[in-house]
Amino acid sequence: MPPATNTPAIARALISVSDKTGLVEFARFLAARKVELISTGGSAQALRDAGIEVRDVAHYTHFPEMLDGRVKTLHPLIHGGILNRRDLAPHTAAMREHGIAAIDLVVVNLYPFEATVARGAAVDECIENIDIGGPAMVRSAAKNHAFVTVIVDPADYGTVVQEMSEHDNSTGEAFRRRLAAKAYGHTAAYDAAIANWFSSVLGESFPERLLATAERKEVLRYGENPHQRAAFYVSSGKRRPGIATAEQLQGKGLSYNNLNDTDAAFELAAEFSEPGVAIIKHANPCGAAIGGSLLEAYRNALACDPVSAYGGIVAVNRPLDVATASEIAKIFTEVVIAPGIEPAARDILATKKNVRVLIAGAMPEPTDAGVVLRSVAGGFLLQSRDNGRVTADKLKIVTKRAPSAAELKDLLFAFTIAKHVKSNTIVYVKNGATVGIGAGQMSRVDAARIAVHKAKETAAAAGHVVPATQGSVAASDAFFPFADGLLVTAEAGVTAIIQPGGSIRDDEVIKAADENGLAMVFTGMRHFRH
Repeated sequence: MPPATNTPAIARALISVSDKTGLVEFARFLAARKVELISTGGSAQALRDAGIEVRDVAHYTHFPEMLDGRVKTLHPLIHGGILNRRDLAPHTAAMREHGIAAIDLVVVNLYPFEATVARGAAVDECIENIDIGGPAMVRSAAKNHAFVTVIVDPADYGTVVQEMSEHDNSTGEAFRRRLAAKAYGHTAAYDAAIANWFSSVLGESFPERLLATAERKEVLRYGENPHQRAAFYVSSGKRRPGIATAEQLQGKGLSYNNLNDTDAAFELAAEFSEPGVAIIKHANPCGAAIGGSLLEAYRNALACDPVSAYGGIVAVNRPLDVATASEIAKIFTEVVIAPGIEPAARDILATKKNVRVLIAGAMPEPTDAGVVLRSVAGGFLLQSRDNGRVTADKLKIVTKRAPSAAELKDLLFAFTIAKHVKSNTIVYVKNGATVGIGAGQMSRVDAARIAVHKAKETAAAAGHVVPATQGSVAASDAFFPFADGLLVTAEAGVTAIIQPGGSIRDDEVIKAADENGLAMVFTGMRHFRH
């Protein structure tokens, strides 16, 4: 096939890479095509060790590397070779006058700054791993992509080989433009990582300029609805265990809603130190429980609202075992996510080909710091993650009766669940399992009523006369503005309440609790979730 239109064949390549994956094979291809190779330091040595002829940059520029390698490619022979426009006579004349040869291919990836930071290196070492010459060459080549091909990712070696093979050592302009766009994304992400690191060193939670980078993992079929477009991106650098780190073992591709709900389920399951299960539907828990085993926890979580659990997301906080997998397989489940899975449990779920099975490798730490980013018209909202946790010693008993040890355990569990439910929410819990959840209501009293209504429906379907809210405890994600919401829980049979407190009518609410024989504790911490 003839060369790409108006594009000369690649005759000279500059190679300077930190990640040497696939480099030798690619360089062999170039050498076989009579491309002159110019390289630096470790890259040049790797090529020589493989028996590939290469010319050192210092020999090419007639100027030695200096300042501990800080200055080696910042030279007119390098940047003139990259930046000259082959279609402008003045550029051609200047090149001829100064003895500068064109560089047609730039293969560069940058010092491992993020990896250096990730392993906890000292500040000085991190600074030394800030690349200067590399980004300059990449940006120069990307700017002049009308004539120069730039590679920043070893994964692109194969496509460049194919392109050069099909076009007699040249590359197409559209192809070069795609690589140029990728190159600018590469340097932008690199600079963002450096800027964010400086902000962390300076202790700035909210820097003057917000810089967030992520890599596209896949384009999704659509977003929340079929008329919306969507894609899944994963954070650059260290990733929180979860859907970004998960390996999908089976099932069709995950949808936007699947990903959102699976993330919510896994984050909730991670809150439990005991074997725990969370079942999510439309971003809200429809059941959650802890137990002596995953099987016990799953059965109790499912019992909260088995109707809503159909087609839901199941998250567990232990490697998935055979007994639990067998139970999960009894109803249709969209996604199962776990930190690991037993081989036999995998075989069981493999018989349910429509179930997506994700293995995250680890559980996220609930108390980890982090940020939540949300778009609004014309901007973004940034906040720290809700990693707040309430412990028994931080609770304030405000009623005449103190909660029993069993009630206290359920109260703390219920308040943890409330943290993961859309506001306003009321959560009923008995014996380490949710028995009623009222989510996302404009009125807190309505949230309390809906949870009771669902509990009654579940009891009736199971042939029980008394709903499970009898003898339960209840949690409210924010304070009761009036006593009416608390009275609904009292009528449902709760024995104890946990809530943040802080209402101007707290005395009225406390009085109502005392009159109904309830124990109530204040957390001093709210868990709104919008």
